This record gives sequence, structure tokens and C-alpha cells, in this order.
Amino acid sequence: MHTFTLWAPDAGQVSVQVGAGDALVEHPLRRGDGGWWAADVEDAGHGSDYAFRVDDGPPTPDPRSAWQPAGVHGPSRVFDASAYEWHGAGWAGPQAGNGILGGLVYELHVGTFTPEGTLAALEQHLAELAALGVDVVELMPVAAFPGRWGWGYDGVHPYAVHESYGGPAALQHLVDACHRRGLGVCLDVVYNHLGPSGNYLSRFGPYVTDRHHTPWGEAVNLDGPGSEEVRRWIVDNALRWFSDFHVDALRLDAVHELKDDSPRHLLAQLSDETAELSQRLGRPLALIAESDLNDPRTVAPTAAAGSPTSGETMRAAAVTTGLGMTAQWDDDLHHALHALLTGERQGYYADFGSLETLAKCLTEVFRHDGGWSSFRGQRWGRPVDPEHQDGRQFLGYLQTHDQVGNRATGDRIGAALTPGQLAIGAALVLTSTFTPMVFMGEEWAASTPWQFFTDLDDPQLAAAVSEGRSAEFAEHGWAAADVPDPQSPATRDASVLRWDERGQGDHGRVLAWYRSLIDLRRRVPALRTGRLDEVAVRWDDEARWLVVARDDWRVACNLAPAGQQVPLDVVPAQVALSWSRAEVAGSAVTLEGHDVAVLRIG
Repeated sequence: MHTFTLWAPDAGQVSVQVGAGDALVEHPLRRGDGGWWAADVEDAGHGSDYAFRVDDGPPTPDPRSAWQPAGVHGPSRVFDASAYEWHGAGWAGPQAGNGILGGLVYELHVGTFTPEGTLAALEQHLAELAALGVDVVELMPVAAFPGRWGWGYDGVHPYAVHESYGGPAALQHLVDACHRRGLGVCLDVVYNHLGPSGNYLSRFGPYVTDRHHTPWGEAVNLDGPGSEEVRRWIVDNALRWFSDFHVDALRLDAVHELKDDSPRHLLAQLSDETAELSQRLGRPLALIAESDLNDPRTVAPTAAAGSPTSGETMRAAAVTTGLGMTAQWDDDLHHALHALLTGERQGYYADFGSLETLAKCLTEVFRHDGGWSSFRGQRWGRPVDPEHQDGRQFLGYLQTHDQVGNRATGDRIGAALTPGQLAIGAALVLTSTFTPMVFMGEEWAASTPWQFFTDLDDPQLAAAVSEGRSAEFAEHGWAAADVPDPQSPATRDASVLRWDERGQGDHGRVLAWYRSLIDLRRRVPALRTGRLDEVAVRWDDEARWLVVARDDWRVACNLAPAGQQVPLDVVPAQVALSWSRAEVAGSAVTLEGHDVAVLRIG
């Protein structure tokens, strides 16, 4: 027997169709409290197909569907998550129970990580990730979305695992396999909007509202009538990934687009309930926010347990307490590195590119921390207190899916840099106070681009996406023929990693460099702390060199194309790692052009 439940507060009647093809049997649901409906169906269970009908409307998938084997428009299928036999019973969490902070996060897209583009195929490369030194595998969204291929940010079934990737059982198997190799798993989830194709939520209740708007249209209803159950729909989804699929962390997409004027922000609610679940499960659970606000409040603790929970007192408390996220992405560090290494200054790179700006980001996290942002045309952000802020609460990176895929041709940073410049960027990220993140293939300077691709089944929507992409970059001088068509299968295929190139030429050299840096970080406690106040940076704009000091360690970078001596602040020094052939003489280290070395003082 299976109990079917549905929240449809304004419905006059609700039924569920159970079965397949011509064998569908319709069962009425009984009205309960709070707009909920329910029905017990005797001969239904794991594997049963079903769809709901509201007020004699068309059969529609379940808003909490765990399985969409026929795609986003087809019926839902019952999935019994408890049937899986877990093998990682002793799993204590990433870094042997110490959580994600400071560990190496590896962001990947299931559909292009391998030619097959499945969770099962991904499992075949877990040994390489473990050997690299990865602590947490971050999967880009796996929630069901239209078509076979896509980035996943247009998902419409947050509870389901995309069928082309292997469905929900395959995700459980992958997480189990990761844990057996000592790898944690982070899942990228999207709660700020849903895609336009296959989104049937409005048939059931007030899931969206016109009181707020986002770049994708009407906002998810977090603070209007009916919002309590919509918030429950989101929080229950997050907790389910932790409990039923054993994931260790969630990456929350663009949390600044979660429009919520409630006394208690959705993120604070999610943080508190995640902390409670973590206590029950006995392992650390993490929430990683992508936020454009540059606000350290995102990672500050929520109000203490037992604090006021109603009225103006709670509203006032919310101003001074945090949202409780474990960590957040730091795009400012990325922009500082990218603009400095490539020389690009357009768009949001306009305020970046100097050595001084990079130094500020390495020591104070944000470039925009209350000052003027020329890209936004206003003051932006809030300052971080280096003496009390743990730098590990910010993810630092040289590349991400956003910063690669949102370029016209999806070109990686390595396509514009010398191997030495790429080595400099990697060294500055992997020896920083931040929790480092690597985008798939970055570790061997993958030759493949990572482009924007879709597989939409709505002809009009597909044409609009293709035309819109071309028009967007035409405004920046790109010829239409040079911008890959998102709907072409060749665009996805061109983005698939080429694993056979990892050991070839400069690819192999870059891979060895990443492995050495990651190994050094693991072995040296001073390189794993989050003490921002213990980081010092010296630089010379004219000579184009920079030295980062952390305890008894120095990262010396020569950004000039010609070799030169880079002065050190203390002696003696020994070279621990060198991209080329660094030599120490007295109080300076000699570096070749576009070169970097990590040195131990004393």
C-alpha cells in the first residue's frame, strides 16, 4: 500500500491516477487540514506510475515527485528511498568528520564529465578524483529538467533525479561509492526559480507570486499567502537529500534571488533545520550559498536557539543575526584573478585587474565591500572583519561553470593563458585561506570548452533560446556563426571532457602541478587555516611580481613575461614547489617569466 498526498489548498476535488497505459485506475483523495489531500492505494508501491488531477484538470506530475522516468511532462513514479542498502555505515563526513571547510571541492557536470553523461559513468573516475586529493565532489543540478542534455538550472522537479543521468537509485549508488573512497558529495540545488517547460506548480497552489520578481520572472512565494507550505516544500527537499541520499552538502543557487521579507528568512530556517538534522544523523551537513550580495551576514550564525520567534522583536533580531550558511562562493577573488591574468576589463571585470585588488581579495575577501561598483552603478557589499572571519567560509576558485559557460564560446581561462600563468592562478587559490574549488578538467588545463547547451522539446522555446543567445553576444561584437547554438547536439558534445589528454604534454605538467599543490596543502597545517589576519601580500606594479605570506610560507609569483628576481621579506628560504626552476639567492628568488614558486622560510 502507498499513501499519496498532495497540497492543493484551493482545489474542490483531487484524484490520483495510478497504473500505466490503459490500466489507469483513478482514486479520489480526501481533504485534510491545511489544504492537504490524501489517499491510501492498496496495490500501489515502489515503481507505480501516478499523476494527480485537480478539479477534473489534466493528469499532472507530483510537485514532490522523486522519479520522472518519462520526462518532466510524464507521470511520476513511486520511489522507495529506504530500499537502498548503504555500505558506508562508518561514513563520518568529509575530511573524516571535519566537514567541508578547507577541503578541496571539485565542481562537475554529470552530462559532460564523460561521453555517456551518466552517474554510473562518473563512478568510473572516482579513483582519479581521490588521487587528485578531492575532498568533496560537487554535482551541478541533477533535478529533472526538459530534454536529455542541459546545465540543469531550468529544472522543474526539484525532488526528482534526471532520468538521463540514471534516476534516483543511481544517485544513491554514486553517493555510496564516493563515501567508500573518502569523497564527500555536494549537490547543487535551485530554489530561486523553476524552468519554463514542464513547470505545472500553478495548477496546485500559490508556489509563485507576483509580489516579487527575479531575472526569470515571478518569484517563488516565500512570504505571501500560502508561503508556509511553499517554504516547507523547499526545506523538506533539502533535508531529504541529506537523509535519503546521504549527501554531505548543498550548494544553493543564487540565494540573493530568494525574495523573502518574512521575519525569519528562508535561509535561516533551512540552516537551523539542517543543524538539527546533523545532530540526529551524527555527521556534519553543510550549506554553501552562491550570493551576489558580498555580505558576510550570509555565513554568520542565526539567532541562538530559544531567541524570540515572533513579532517586532524577532524582526529586529533578524537584522543583527546571520543566515547561517556554512560557506559562500567568492566571485570577487575569481574576478581579481581572471582580470589580472587575462587582461580582460569588460563588464563586471571593470573594477578588477590590479595587483592591489587581488591583494585586497586575498586578505579581506571582497573587492566590493561597501565601496563603489561601476558595473552595478552603486555602492555594494559589506566589509569582512579579517580578525574574526574564518576565510574557509568562502570558496575560492580560478574557474567555475558560470565563468566558463557564460562566455560566448565557453572557452576556459587556459585558452588565453600560458601554462605558467595558469600555474600562478592555481597556486594562489590552492595556498589561500579559502576553501578551494576546482572546475572539472581545470586540473589538467582541459582543451575542451564548456559551452551553454540545451535540449528543449518546445520548438518555440528552443528557437527563442538559440536566437536569444546569438543576439546577446551580437551586442558585444560576436558574429552569429561564432556563437554555438545551444540546441545543437554538437554544442554538448564539444563540451565533454577528453580524459585521454590528461597525461599529454602541458596537460600532464599542469596535472602534476595541481597534485603537488593539493598534497602540500594537505601536509602543511599553516596552509589549511582560515586566518585572514595572518595573510600579508607584497607586490610591485611596475615589475609585475607578487608575494603572499602565510606563517613561514611564501608564494612568489612573477606575472611578467621575462624572468626576474623577486625579493623576499625574510631569509633563508627553501623552494618547496616550483613551476619552472626557481632559485634562491640571498633575499630573493629568481623566477622565469610567468612563473611561481612556493617557499618555506627558515
